[in-house]
Amino acid sequence: MINIEKNFKFNMNDRIVIGCSCGPDSMALLDMLLKIRNKYNLDIIVAHVNHNVRKESYEEAEFLKKYCDEKSLIFESMIIENYGDDNFHNEARNIRYNFFEDIVHKYDAKYLMTAHHGDDLIETILMRIVRGSNLNGYSGFKTVVDMDGYYIVRPLIYYTKAELEEYDKENNVKYYIDSSNLKDKYTRNRYRKYILPFLKEEEKDVHLKFYKFSNTLLEASKFIDKARNEALNRVVQNDKILVDKFLLEDSYIQRDILYYLLSEFYQDDLILLNDKHIDIILNLINSDRANSYINLPNEVIARKNYNNFEFIKEVNEISNYEIEFDKIALLPNNHKIEMINDTDDNSNNICRLNSNEITLPLIVRTRKIGDKIAVKGLNGTKKVKDIFIDKKISLANRDIWPIVVDSLGKVVWIPGIKKSKFDKKKIDSYDIILKYSEEE
Repeated sequence: MINIEKNFKFNMNDRIVIGCSCGPDSMALLDMLLKIRNKYNLDIIVAHVNHNVRKESYEEAEFLKKYCDEKSLIFESMIIENYGDDNFHNEARNIRYNFFEDIVHKYDAKYLMTAHHGDDLIETILMRIVRGSNLNGYSGFKTVVDMDGYYIVRPLIYYTKAELEEYDKENNVKYYIDSSNLKDKYTRNRYRKYILPFLKEEEKDVHLKFYKFSNTLLEASKFIDKARNEALNRVVQNDKILVDKFLLEDSYIQRDILYYLLSEFYQDDLILLNDKHIDIILNLINSDRANSYINLPNEVIARKNYNNFEFIKEVNEISNYEIEFDKIALLPNNHKIEMINDTDDNSNNICRLNSNEITLPLIVRTRKIGDKIAVKGLNGTKKVKDIFIDKKISLANRDIWPIVVDSLGKVVWIPGIKKSKFDKKKIDSYDIILKYSEEE
């Protein structure tokens, strides 16, 4: 007998967004919520995503909209118009949860409920074991997840898919079957069709055993979290890992730190990551490379810059810029180069030039392969790339750092870093003074 009130405490006037696909699981959950709506004065918002890969999906969306109108429910939906080159299920999941979160915020809801059940938990745990993960990953997914402002709740975790289908039959709940769930080409489907039946033959309540296993891992994870958090205080500064201190930690804590920091960029169950990713990251951290990076799923970058290591979300790269200088140039790195009348400053932030020795106009641009500078006080030239390395400039900053050249392409100044032979002393003859500084 299914009773979601037994396993989740509802409160008066709760506002709930339910992610509903029209399948047997989510339609069962929606029916259960409707049965207790008046008892708790629940405010229910139905959120539906049309994945746009089956012709039936439009019929399903129309059915659900009509159903919500008849039941006086708010209906919100979206259509996924385009997919990228990423794994279909992963990409669809990210789009789906982002949409659900938008609806939660739109209606200031307290809960997002999904119809994940016991069979889903078994499949997820088995897939994680095969892929590799950490304790949190091996636990599958939590029944309740604190999302900092609302909660994701999976109240059907204690029941099997067969029990939910029986509920639908007994309560005359209409639902649609997604034909893609029957195709062997999807990994989860193969676990569902071939592994779960065997496990259920061995133990009919195996889903409850997996639920207990999941909770055991979560409890162990809580204990380990304390040690990891203490380590985080030692090795992380300004959201960056201090490599030398990180390498002093126990190898298990190192891996847990990486999973913890990566959780900021992925959903609560780190579905896109596995042990191979962590091994690659650890290899980079342990390498002798001072400046390097690797690309992770969902446009996340793991980047090493000498003793600093960080995870960042890749943004659209700033296009190579080339600015013809005329009194002032505002730059993508939030700095500026401007022409001034006078200064006593002789640092690398100031450049004095004699226009008779160069070809005007000056150009401010990003670096190019092969750029060399005739360094002031040095016979010959030096590669701009080597100067960046010597000064420990990160890869990201190198790509947008300004280079000042004349119209013939001669590098006359690397602002803030190095002067060329064209720079003049204050007592020399010059008619141009350039200053490099932050924008005000």
